[in-house]
Amino acid sequence: MELWYTEKQTINHGITTKVVNCLHHEQTEFQTIDLLETLEFGRMLVLDGMVMMTEADEFVYHEMIAHVPLSAHKNPNNVLVIGGGDGGVVREILRHGEKIQRVDLVEVDKRVIDLSKKYFPEVTSGLSDHRVNIHVQDGAQYIANTKIKYDVIIVDSTEPVGAATPLFQLDFYRAVFNALSPTGIMVAQTDTPWFKPNLVRKLYGTISSLFPISRLYTAAIPTYPSGLWSFTLGSKQYDPLYFEALPELKTKYYCMEVHRAAFNLPAFVQKLIKKKDELNE
Repeated sequence: MELWYTEKQTINHGITTKVVNCLHHEQTEFQTIDLLETLEFGRMLVLDGMVMMTEADEFVYHEMIAHVPLSAHKNPNNVLVIGGGDGGVVREILRHGEKIQRVDLVEVDKRVIDLSKKYFPEVTSGLSDHRVNIHVQDGAQYIANTKIKYDVIIVDSTEPVGAATPLFQLDFYRAVFNALSPTGIMVAQTDTPWFKPNLVRKLYGTISSLFPISRLYTAAIPTYPSGLWSFTLGSKQYDPLYFEALPELKTKYYCMEVHRAAFNLPAFVQKLIKKKDELNE
């Protein structure tokens, strides 16, 4: 008997992959966690029925959400990651070497961290670094109360459901702005413009209302809905279109050319994030 896993990405569309085995299933206080062994993508982490990461393509998301803001900032010493209990973003941050002095990871569900360490040891390799501090708590509460001023804040959240819902609100992004240094940069995953255009528009509008510089960029991630994923960056000073080349990074997807190209948006995405007065010009 063949086993297949299907993620219903909309009420009319899903993505299906052949499964060898279910490695783990658990209902935590916050969400349902499934670990699957697939033929096409290797091990797969699924939260509340949504694919979060696979062995085969996790590097795309983690590299693009981390290296774009870190390359744009001139001196990113202190970095905060909201979410990201799988450790992939932390791993990529640490590739920037000695300039990284402190990384705080805030993950609400400790089981995501524990299970990622067990099933994705290469992804979580950076979590044992002496510069990394792990906080098991609500990300919105942490950012509202922290006294630390971060150079870069990365919001590696799940979809806007359950415990992650506050991470998509204006108050949260105000707190992010206040927790950044005077030259700080933040970036958040902002879903797909194909299936969630209203969410992309809302989040871009929220971030652009707070930051003097705001940019949306994309990456191709095969196991995420539609394959086209967006990130929205807000910066107090540095424009990510002007950045330092970092050839020493050992990456699989991110590079200087991809950094530049990621901000060249398809016409329908450009229209999506334009203000109403600009659409009428």
